[in-house]
Amino acid sequence: MREARPKSRLLALGSAGVLVTATLIAGAVSAPVAGAASRPAQDREAKGAEIAAARAAKAGVKWQDCPADWGLEKPIQCGWVSVPLDYAHPYGKQIKLAVDRIGNTGTKKERQGALVYNPGGPGGSGLRFPRRVTTKNAIWANVAKAYDFVGFDPRGVGHSTPISCVDPQEFVKAPKLDPVPDSEADKTAQRKLARAYAEGCAKRSGAMLPHMTTPNTARDLDVIRAALGEKKLNYLGVSYGTYLGAVYGTLFPGHLRRMVVDSVVDPSREKIWYQANLDQDVAFEGRWKDWQDWVAANDAAFHLGTTRAAVQAKWLQLRATAKKHPIGGVVGPAELTSFFQSAPYYDSSWVPVATVFSKYVAGDTQALVDAAAPDLSDTAGNIASENGNAVYTAVECADAKWPTSWQKWNRDNTRLHQDHPFLTWSNAWMNLPCATWPAKQHTPVDVKTHKGLPKVLIVQSTRDAATPYGGAVELHKRFKGSRLITEKNAGSHGVTGLVNPCVNQRVDAYLLKGALDGKDVTCAPHATPKP
Repeated sequence: MREARPKSRLLALGSAGVLVTATLIAGAVSAPVAGAASRPAQDREAKGAEIAAARAAKAGVKWQDCPADWGLEKPIQCGWVSVPLDYAHPYGKQIKLAVDRIGNTGTKKERQGALVYNPGGPGGSGLRFPRRVTTKNAIWANVAKAYDFVGFDPRGVGHSTPISCVDPQEFVKAPKLDPVPDSEADKTAQRKLARAYAEGCAKRSGAMLPHMTTPNTARDLDVIRAALGEKKLNYLGVSYGTYLGAVYGTLFPGHLRRMVVDSVVDPSREKIWYQANLDQDVAFEGRWKDWQDWVAANDAAFHLGTTRAAVQAKWLQLRATAKKHPIGGVVGPAELTSFFQSAPYYDSSWVPVATVFSKYVAGDTQALVDAAAPDLSDTAGNIASENGNAVYTAVECADAKWPTSWQKWNRDNTRLHQDHPFLTWSNAWMNLPCATWPAKQHTPVDVKTHKGLPKVLIVQSTRDAATPYGGAVELHKRFKGSRLITEKNAGSHGVTGLVNPCVNQRVDAYLLKGALDGKDVTCAPHATPKP
């Protein structure tokens, strides 16, 4: 899943032509802490992580002004942390991870250490996290007094030894194939694209692929902790970042001080990653309907129909038009799905997406082209999009063993599409490279409580599309002593970044004082967007 930044182009294009979004589920892991069968490899990796952390503690981070083209203003500082590509060989090839920080805004006495952030993906960059201080984000002002805010690009992402699977300009070209197949020939074409994408990953980034796992990123996180001079980690993870946190807490329970996980990936081995993506399709359909109900209730502003059925009819009409003749020559059904998908993802996209839709129906096609078509002149943005998608694919494919039978994929997605047509086939094609993945696929970590794990704060909305509510319940069961804050009848992905005092005050109390409620808490939803 990628970081929740609805105003930027969030979605990651699937190889077969569909975007999946800013926070798509992501990330599985390499080997159970207590798994007898993989014990020797696990032991070597655990030992390798110890060696790498000791080395990083000695080296520290040489902080300096960030490179001008990273878009990180002073006083944010940047630096590098070296980690082994393969933790089983800690003295072998090293890769560099980009990190950044801003010091706590309070006094020396108020400081409680570093708070390290991951926004999701897999494939999201955390480097913008310190900007919550420079942009004076009010929600995080209290926490910023006590903590340095630290972000990083995970392995393979952005400035941290980036991987790639296809030429970025080719990757964003449009229009792509309609994700919803009309025939067996359509499915064959998508299968060819998915296989070619997997082959492209091997060709362009083959040496990295076996090591692009969530457990390795968790080990990297522990090396970053050591490089920062922190005995224990304070961690905030959103979306896929919750899975990274769950794996970290399993592998390094005694190294955690405080952890907030927000919008939770179901960490059970049965869900990572194939089933998790199918579950997502169901949840997206529900949240898509929530958005349509809101559009219908605000018909005076958008003129798209006074019922959900009327709004859906206009959507289907738009889709059929774009299929026959891509709008502006570039916006077909795949591009529409990518753009409209941000509405079920984030409430902050409700008004912008409805506004573009409304303009189109009123005769302004340019607004839709501007919003949904790729910008071939934005080479830096296209490189970032392609890289994000490559990391998403590499991590999900490496974390777990995926079905290799096309019959299974076809049967599961055909069945699901009948009642959940909005995202099902898009999501299937985005993940299908994992069926022919050219590198090792691991067994996910068995996420559970081990000695030393502190109490973890879990935050989740009930209608979340990208990470359905059941994921939070599952992690809550697995992490003993954890507390769950449920935002009821809400579904925006990434709850801790929204204004909801019932949530915000509890996150502050936990991070500042270690305080948790005596029992789980249910909060009313944050304010609904106004047109």
